[in-house]
Amino acid sequence: MKLDLEKHIRNVPDFPKKGIGFKDITTLLRHKAAFSASVDRLARALKGVKIDAIAVVESRGFTFGSALAYKLGTGVILVRKPNKLPAKKIRQEYALEYGSDALEMHRDAVKPGQRILIVDDLLATGGTALAVAKMVERLKGRVAALAFVVELDFLGGRRRLARYPVVSLVHYPGE
Repeated sequence: MKLDLEKHIRNVPDFPKKGIGFKDITTLLRHKAAFSASVDRLARALKGVKIDAIAVVESRGFTFGSALAYKLGTGVILVRKPNKLPAKKIRQEYALEYGSDALEMHRDAVKPGQRILIVDDLLATGGTALAVAKMVERLKGRVAALAFVVELDFLGGRRRLARYPVVSLVHYPGE
């Protein structure tokens, strides 16, 4: 019997601000079968995609991307909020569905021609994922695909990422 991942995702109304229905995956992470199933399903969905490394987005993307990298036998590239990485880095600003932010990656994290999978917990407007894709491409890497556990379909993030293959496990069509 296939485990229903959506049952393990908590909805938190009005977080981080009024009107936002936050999809909290910490409840999925603490359930060992749901967490394992999510990593296994992402790995199956990406079968056949050539990947040299996985770029994981702070902070919840670290968990899924690192487990997926272990399963796929590849390394991890950390994508962090500003001023958290110690060496020379590049920065990309982006818009969120409820504000703006920036991300950074080490300048030597991606080698020219490397195929990079970008992993985060959730796809909303696509701003975060697009920012990471832009950094990968600025470093002359190629975005192999993007993978998410949750996708908020009604926010249209997939359309912003239309030039890349996108994999998502749990879809929320409307809010």
